[in-house]
Amino acid sequence: MTRILVTGATGNIGRMTLQHLLKRVLASDLVGLARDPAKAADLAAKGIEIRQGDYFDQEGLARAFEGIDKVMLVSATAFTDRNTQHDNVIKAARQAGVGHVVFMPIIRKAGSDFHMPQITEEDRFVEERLKASGLVYTLVRHPPFLENIESYSGGAPLEKGVLAPAGTGKAAYASREDLAEAHAVVLSEGGHAYKDYALCGGPAVSFADIAQILSEISGKALPFNVLSDQDYIAQLMSLGLPEPAAAFVLKWVQGVNAGEWDSESGDLEKLLGRKPVTPAEYLRAGHTPRHLETEN
Repeated sequence: MTRILVTGATGNIGRMTLQHLLKRVLASDLVGLARDPAKAADLAAKGIEIRQGDYFDQEGLARAFEGIDKVMLVSATAFTDRNTQHDNVIKAARQAGVGHVVFMPIIRKAGSDFHMPQITEEDRFVEERLKASGLVYTLVRHPPFLENIESYSGGAPLEKGVLAPAGTGKAAYASREDLAEAHAVVLSEGGHAYKDYALCGGPAVSFADIAQILSEISGKALPFNVLSDQDYIAQLMSLGLPEPAAAFVLKWVQGVNAGEWDSESGDLEKLLGRKPVTPAEYLRAGHTPRHLETEN
């Protein structure tokens, strides 16, 4: 029996990963880690054991990891001392005798000097710590989320058209559901030790492409209107986003425009055994912008 623990069980990716694991393994083999177990009552009702744990409490993590074979390390939220939190998880995994850790860094294009604040260096830190830890590890790299595609487009593209800084770069977005299902495959199967997967979706799309897709869906011509960086931040702030968060979103958009996530590796499709959800399919399904989602 292999026991699998997923951290961040009450967050988007963690909860979805556990839900997909339920389709592949027995609930009795699954454990979710949560700062507040009461918020994971729905998962507990399905037979998943919920253990209390906080990334800032290494000893508590080591206790929570007792008897666990594989840990899915869901990335800590940006702007929260990610290095300390992730390092505590790795140290606790070693202390508890965990055999395998799966981590979800951002996709980085080979040779790129693009720097995503609170993401790039912190992800590199985890990768280095894992490689030096003696633990078996797997990297499941994420592109930007499809859930954010309209928000990156200015927050209200069906009303105002796509609003974004100038650029023709593209991104191979993927949905959280598809990424979580891929996590479940890696966690529940053998053969993934020391693999480094780039979970690109596809096809890669630019902001002009998004305007065209939304135009076809809505039946009305929606333009791609270029904004300066300052005006883009002001647009997001007009929707209620604080300035630091708006500046963080701008960096994602700048990465898209630079083509940082335009590759289509095929890794996600191979793990899923099917084509991942495309931007057009996602948008056609009626997903409309409600709020900016910049966390896991």
